[in-house]
Amino acid sequence: MLSEEYKDEISELKQSNAHFAKVVEKHSELDKKIEDAERGRINMSNIEIDTMKKEKLLLKDKIYRMILEAKNRLKK
Repeated sequence: MLSEEYKDEISELKQSNAHFAKVVEKHSELDKKIEDAERGRINMSNIEIDTMKKEKLLLKDKIYRMILEAKNRLKK
């Protein structure tokens, strides 16, 4: 789950930046798949789950970088 701290920024960027919206959507999809796998709703190995967790973390980092870049552009 993404931080509530940036809820407004995420909402605004999803509306104005199609690439950002796709990254957030992919993050959400991975979050759901990981939860389903951990709860046994879908069958997946621990290696597959760990791989998805790493990908999700990379996406989260990318989302935060994009938020900070957008905030810095607004300050100028």
